[in-house]
Amino acid sequence: MNSVVDILYRPRGRFVSNHVGAHTSSEVGGFGVFRDQAPFIRYPDARRIDVRATLRDPFGGTYVRRFEQRAAIDVYALVDLSASMGFVGAVDRFRVAVDLCAALAYSTTRVGDRFGLFAFERNLIDRATLPATRSRKAALGAVERLALETPRGSSAKGVLGAAAALGATRKLVFLISDVRWPESLIEQAFDALALHDVAPLVLIDSVETAPPKWGLMELRDSESGRRELLLMRPALQRRWIEAEQARRRSLARLSSLRGRAPIYVKDSFDPIDLSIRLTAA
Repeated sequence: MNSVVDILYRPRGRFVSNHVGAHTSSEVGGFGVFRDQAPFIRYPDARRIDVRATLRDPFGGTYVRRFEQRAAIDVYALVDLSASMGFVGAVDRFRVAVDLCAALAYSTTRVGDRFGLFAFERNLIDRATLPATRSRKAALGAVERLALETPRGSSAKGVLGAAAALGATRKLVFLISDVRWPESLIEQAFDALALHDVAPLVLIDSVETAPPKWGLMELRDSESGRRELLLMRPALQRRWIEAEQARRRSLARLSSLRGRAPIYVKDSFDPIDLSIRLTAA
């Protein structure tokens, strides 16, 4: 695991929380950022009476100011350990996933949020699971255990188990994967995660996206281990690139219908660029 970096993120929507933190919540009260005015009869807090709003009401109603409370949230990383995540091209894809998790573990606990981790292939991997915690030591320790794993699963269906394990309370979820799954599984996964604010971090490798025009390439099926020699030529390169672009369009459509558009991480990730994309409105 490389040195840990800090990234910024902004959850979408409002979250319910019992702990004060850095994010917008659905709770209102007497302190925080001004939100609106409400009738005193609904929110009987004499300390927050808004004199101007009360005097303006032609019917003599009394109004109080309501303030938006700030809350801490639960942030989970869902990490794909199916075999394709073990691909090594321009970079080691799994190492990038581990570095992303370390950055999230550090960043969430730094601002007072809780970090949790679920790793999955065909099923959830219990030894690489961490319930949400504010302990930075525990969070980074879970990432270190994740780094000892080897992507080898023949399926990523465990994402559905991870979605169920999250529970019904809304969370910010980072789905870290190359998402080289059947379209039916992608749909099921986003449907299962619909209660949450899901940010797909899709890992891609420049070797996959820009194959050479000419030359021999040895391809290996990550799941079966079968190897095949392929003679690259311009026409085949063009079809390869078109297929990759079609895959991205399909993923963007399925993801955007249910939440955020996917964020593509090509080779290694730049924490500043990723922060900009995670905090964009």
